[in-house]
This record gives sequence, C-alpha cells and structure tokens, in this order.
Amino acid sequence: MRRRCLARLVFISLSCLIALPGLAQARSLRIATGELPPYATQSRADQGIALNIVRQALKTAGHEVIYSFMPWGRAQEETKAGLWDGSAYWGRRPDRERDFLLSDNVLTEQWVVLYRAGLKLDWQVPTDLAPYTFAAIRTYTYTPEFIARFNDGTLKVDWTPDDLAGLRKLAAGRVDAMLLERNVACHLIDTQLTPAEGKTIRAHPRLITNQFTTHLMLPRQLPGSVALLADFNRGLAALHASGDYQRLLGDVPCQAGLAQPVMITPVPAALRQAPRRG
Repeated sequence: MRRRCLARLVFISLSCLIALPGLAQARSLRIATGELPPYATQSRADQGIALNIVRQALKTAGHEVIYSFMPWGRAQEETKAGLWDGSAYWGRRPDRERDFLLSDNVLTEQWVVLYRAGLKLDWQVPTDLAPYTFAAIRTYTYTPEFIARFNDGTLKVDWTPDDLAGLRKLAAGRVDAMLLERNVACHLIDTQLTPAEGKTIRAHPRLITNQFTTHLMLPRQLPGSVALLADFNRGLAALHASGDYQRLLGDVPCQAGLAQPVMITPVPAALRQAPRRG
C-alpha cells in the first residue's frame, strides 16, 4: 500500500511539472546556424561565443542543442518553414519579428565603420560618409538609417558577397570603407589577411548603434516554440544572475589593433536630416 501511494505521488508530481505553463519538455534541439567567427563557427570547441550562450541557456531547462551549419539564408528560410527547432543567432528586423518568435538579447554586437588607413575619416551621422564608397552585403541588417542611405544612393555602395571579400576589397583600395562587427573584423583580419593587408585597415571608434541586439529565432508554426522561448529566456536570465554570462562572453583578442568602440550619443535632428558642412 505504501509503495502504491509513493508511486501515485511521483506520477502526480511529474504530471504537474509537465503541465506548468511555459515549460517545454526537455529534448534534443536541432538548431540551424552559419559561420560568423568568433560568435558562430565550427572552428572553435564551443562552436562560438553566441552559440555557446544559447546552448548554456537551454541547458538550464534540460535541453541538448545540436547545431547544423549551413549558409545563413538557407538557415533562415528552412527554420521559417519549420524544418528546424530554431536558428541562432540573428539581428532584430521587422520581417523576422513577423516570421519568428525572437528571444531576449543573446549578445549586443559592436558594429563600426572600417576604413582605409590614410583617410581622415570622421563621422557623426551617415551622410557625413557620402564621399566614401562602401563594401556592403545585401542580406545584412545594419541599421535602418544606413540601409536607407545605401538604397537611395546617398552612400555609394559596392555590393559584396561576404565579409572577407569586403575586407580584401578594402585592403586593396577598391573601396574606402565597410560596416562590420568589430570582433568579427578582428578575427578575419588576424586569421585571413596578411599582416601587410591588416595594416591598411582602421576602425572608427563610434558605434553605428548602441542597440544591435541578437536573438534566437523560433518558427511560429511549431507547437513547442512558445514554451521553448520561455525556457530560453529563463535560462538566459539565470546566466546573467549567476555571473556565468560575462564569463561566456569573454574577451576577443585583436592583433589587428582595431580601435575599441565607444557608445554613441544622440545627434540633434537637424544634423540627421542633412549632411554636415565643413
């Protein structure tokens, strides 16, 4: 009788746990991703800073993460179609907010203007950069203001397939500047360019935005996505509370010596509406 009662209590406890709102059943999760070292990459044991943060946040709810690497565009489209449990990690954009459930911020990227050494480049608003030709990638988020200036021709643009191709154009003098996340730039310059090429590239310390947040994206049509999102957000909050988040973020070495970025201050509306004149 006692053994029967104990078994019933265990069954009731497990039933209540499963019924808790916002708690997904622990399972192996298949997450689509792409190469963007040092944040997402097959070349590191932890598979990148951002992907490790996602893994550790989900681990707190008992989930195991299995990453599959592929072109970024394919990762987004196949996840939208429900072929993957999620995709990591992505900048926030209106179309992604429409098509996916977006998590709390995985990490805030540090996007800066890279430019050719020797140029006396300084800027406060994007239109200050009108004299320069940029390497840019069509599928990138950047910021709404920079995207608008590229599309309306205010900023001259040389559309480029990827970050490394853009850096090589910059080192060769085929373009004057490009927008890139500072730690990604450090990694690519340190590992993919020659020392001589690296010396031709500088970084302006001004961030293009203070709020370049990144996110785990979950497909809206999968029934477990809402509960999984809640699991992830709780796990991410726990990493922050314990201090583990800062440890996982770590420090990215930069032999290229690119300037450390600084927070931007708001620019008066009058300066945002028209180019500054000397």
